[in-house]
Amino acid sequence: MLISPSILTCDFAHLAKELAFVESTGADMVHLDVMDGVFVPNLSFGPPVIARMRPLTTMFFDVHLMMEYPDRLVKAFTDAGADLINFHVESASPVAETIAAIKALGKQVALTLKPKTPAEAVFPYLDELDMVLVMTVEPGFGGQKFMADQMPKVEALRKEIDRRGLSVKIQVDGGVASATAPACAAAGADIAVVGSALFNAEDPRALVEEIHAL
Repeated sequence: MLISPSILTCDFAHLAKELAFVESTGADMVHLDVMDGVFVPNLSFGPPVIARMRPLTTMFFDVHLMMEYPDRLVKAFTDAGADLINFHVESASPVAETIAAIKALGKQVALTLKPKTPAEAVFPYLDELDMVLVMTVEPGFGGQKFMADQMPKVEALRKEIDRRGLSVKIQVDGGVASATAPACAAAGADIAVVGSALFNAEDPRALVEEIHAL
């Protein structure tokens, strides 16, 4: 599996240092959790912070919009340096139109599913997507316990993606660590978002290598 470390638990007073740390672990991309305080009960950061981060690393920016109206800021996040824009199928924005807007700006696009949303909710859009994110916690806060009951959803997505012969990646996010990543890989996930487990690891590079090997 590829690894996309979430910087939600990093020291935001030293972003340059934290990004250098993520890069040093051998991770494949950086997961940026954007929260608006409406779609989820928490706030994080927006385009201006991402724009300041962009010159600090060449890593791929995997931007996860936990927003009620992601379509309103698609261009702002693109201009800030997002490589992939990922929004929730449960948001209030028109899904097909928002996907088209992201693709028109030349960026990769993904849809996210909350734990209570079935896999079938993204089936109508799979042909247009680069990735689907299955939340393995309720979105909004880091450090939550992994929800193993989301693995059948990953399996259903894997089966449908393979049936259609698509190259859509499956990402899992929430409570993914050394003990839970094998179940994600076995279910068919391609990318693991790892947050607090990486930043609190005694040997972060070893954790990355362990998940890469799954």
